[in-house]
Amino acid sequence: MFTIDAHLDLGMNAMEWNRDLRKPVFEIRESEKNFTDKPDRAKGTVAFPELRKGNIGLVVATQIARYVAPDNSLPGWHSPQQAWAQTQAQLAWYKEMEACGEMKIITNIDELNDHVVLWMNDEIKEKPIGYILSLEGADSIVSIDYLQRAYNYGLRAVGPAHYGPGRYANGTDATGKLNTNGKALLKEMERLNIILDATHLCDDAFWDAMNLFHGHVWASHNNCRTLVKHNRQFSDEQIKVLIERDAVIGAAFDAWMLVPNWKRGISTPKEMNCDLEKVIDNIDHICQLAGNTLHVGIGSDLDGAFGKEQCAHDLETIEDLNKIPSLLIKRGYSNNDVKNVMHGNWLRFLRKAWK
Repeated sequence: MFTIDAHLDLGMNAMEWNRDLRKPVFEIRESEKNFTDKPDRAKGTVAFPELRKGNIGLVVATQIARYVAPDNSLPGWHSPQQAWAQTQAQLAWYKEMEACGEMKIITNIDELNDHVVLWMNDEIKEKPIGYILSLEGADSIVSIDYLQRAYNYGLRAVGPAHYGPGRYANGTDATGKLNTNGKALLKEMERLNIILDATHLCDDAFWDAMNLFHGHVWASHNNCRTLVKHNRQFSDEQIKVLIERDAVIGAAFDAWMLVPNWKRGISTPKEMNCDLEKVIDNIDHICQLAGNTLHVGIGSDLDGAFGKEQCAHDLETIEDLNKIPSLLIKRGYSNNDVKNVMHGNWLRFLRKAWK
């Protein structure tokens, strides 16, 4: 089934992990077998060939570069200008992939509709992977006027926060409402019709954003706090507000967000019984809160600095997203429900946002 994945860090993987994503996953793993600099070396699950095998023809692809103050222990860049430059390196890679025919940026409703028609045509074999450009964490926006520059080159969604304290909003494991610049950022996003990605906003900033922002909101990759208690996850109250805003929430595949008591670097997917059924649990929980299947999709984050060591044990590569439909059918969902989850909800959202 044609599938949309609303969160992949392709540019980060290419530029910081030095992965040539045109090569198959198993070839990339082989090339990294002696590397020890990152936990997911030789365990990656995402590359273009596997996206195509899984019929994953449209993704939301990120730029990401966090600013960190010198006394902040999180990884990142020590000035907003450095962070901006890193996002521009990622942008340059996306443009190179377009020049190679591997990818195609999608920025408006006509491009979206034409791309979906292309991918629905089984007779055409060589198809570029469509991508909607999103910024994960707004720290790299040096000043508000940079947002117009980013929109001009194709940026269509922004998550104001990532991990820890941010220049515009506080994220996972932090607290505090939006600052003055954060409020100004939301106002400019609304003017430009840039989608607000609520993912990673701390609770204080989330509620601030819901009150202040009147544009279109989604959550590209977020799971349910009821199932795994952590501030990275959404509470039922937050999910209900997003449903009221006609948002779509992408189910994330990171193991620590799927099973309680995960210990990074120690737990293994098998011993924690972390499988794709846990993803379905999160999808089902959102559907039960909504009373329908119109507010959930896929936002796997499968290349978000983790690989086989920290995802469902019955997923070998991103191609295995095609296991989700049968798991939903087994839970009693209809074929139309499955289409909603795999692509229909994201398409409906974008067509409404871009009409």
